[in-house]
Amino acid sequence: MQVPENGPLHGIRVLELGNFIAAPMASRIFADFGAEVVKIERPGVGDELRGWRRRRGATSMMFRTIARNKRSVTLDLRTDEGRAIILDLAAKSDVVIENFRPGTLERWGIGLDQLTAANPDIVLVRISGYGQTGPYRERTGFGGVAEAFGGLRHVTGYPDRQSVRAAAPIADTLAGLHGAIGALMMLLAKARQGDHSTPRVADVALYESVFMAMESLVPDYDAYGMVRERTAGNLPGVVPSGVYPCDGGSVIIAGNSSGVFGRLMQAVGRGDLADDPELADGDQRFRREAELDEAISSWTSVRRPRDVVAELGAAGVPVGEVYDAVQIADDEHYNARGMLQSLKVSVDGEPEEVRFPGVVPQLDGEPTQIRWAGPELGEHTDEILGGLLNLSGDQLDDYRARNVI
Repeated sequence: MQVPENGPLHGIRVLELGNFIAAPMASRIFADFGAEVVKIERPGVGDELRGWRRRRGATSMMFRTIARNKRSVTLDLRTDEGRAIILDLAAKSDVVIENFRPGTLERWGIGLDQLTAANPDIVLVRISGYGQTGPYRERTGFGGVAEAFGGLRHVTGYPDRQSVRAAAPIADTLAGLHGAIGALMMLLAKARQGDHSTPRVADVALYESVFMAMESLVPDYDAYGMVRERTAGNLPGVVPSGVYPCDGGSVIIAGNSSGVFGRLMQAVGRGDLADDPELADGDQRFRREAELDEAISSWTSVRRPRDVVAELGAAGVPVGEVYDAVQIADDEHYNARGMLQSLKVSVDGEPEEVRFPGVVPQLDGEPTQIRWAGPELGEHTDEILGGLLNLSGDQLDDYRARNVI
C-alpha cells in the first residue's frame, strides 16, 4: 500500500478547530493523503465524538475512524494563552478548518482578520448549519436538521408514515467533502496565481451540501408543478429500481435503463414484459411500477440473495446484496481493494485489532495505508507545541498546571 507521508498532500499543514463530524471529515481527507492535521481539542474533554456510540473503553470507534491520521493537541480557546497559541499555529499552517457557529472565532479574537494577520497565505474553511450570511446564519445547525431543511428528509421513507433519516451522517459527510474541495481549490488558486489575494474563505453550509445532492427537486417543481414525496426508497421515475425480497435477505436491483430493463425481464422469466413496446419508455414503466415490482419480487423471493446476484449479474443487470457489517467485513472485494484495514487500538486498556474503512479514492491502482487510528486526547500536545512552536518544558508544564493545555 502507498505510504501517506509521500502522498499528494504531504507538506501541507491543516489546523482543525472542529468538533463532531463535518469539519473533522474535511480534515480527514487531508490527513488520509499525507497532510499533517493538527486537531485542537478541549483539555480534559476532547471532541464529543470520543463518547458517541461507545460500548466500552474511553474512546469510541467513531472518533477513531474520523480522527485517523491526525495529531491531537489539547488547548483551551477560552484563555488568552490558548488563543495566542492558535495564532502561532496558524502562522505555520496552510489551512484552518472550523465548524463553530458563525461569529464564534471573531468573539474569541481568532477570526479571519487575526488569522490572516498571523499568516497572509492562510485559507479558511468555515462549516456551519446555514452559512456565514443570510437571515438564518445564527441558527444552531446539526446534520439531521440540515437534511430536513435541505429537502432530503421529506422524500425519505414510506408515503404513509413520517419521514425517516438515513442511519449515517449524510449532511456532515457531504459538508466535509465540500469543505475539503473548497480548501483544495483555494490552495490551487494560490499556487497558480502566485499570490493569495482571493479567494481565501470557503463558506460551507450543511443544508446546502444536502441540497446539492437533491438534483432536480426544485426544477421539477418549477417546470412540472411536481412536489416530490416519499417513495419508499425509490427515486421517482426510475423504474424498476429498488430493494427486492429474497429467501433469507434482500437485494437491490437497478433495472431502470431501457437496455438493462429488457435483460432483467428476460432473466426473471417475463419475456412478455421485455418485449412490450410500451415499456421501452421510462415514463410508461413508471406508470406500471407496481406491476413490474411484483414480477421481479415473485422471482427473487424464492431465491437466495447470492443466487439472485449471480444470475442477474451474469445477465448484465446491476444488482447487489443489502449488506450488514458482518457481510462487509467478510467480503473478498472489500478486502482485495484495501477497504478494510486492521489497526491496533486501545479499547479497554489493551491493544486490540480493529478493522477500519480504507481510504478513497485509490491512487495509481494502490490503496493508501492508514497510518494510525484517532489519537488519544492530547497525545501530540508536547510534540507540536514543543517541536513546532519551540515552547519549553517549563512553559508546557505551566500551561498544563493552569489547564491551558
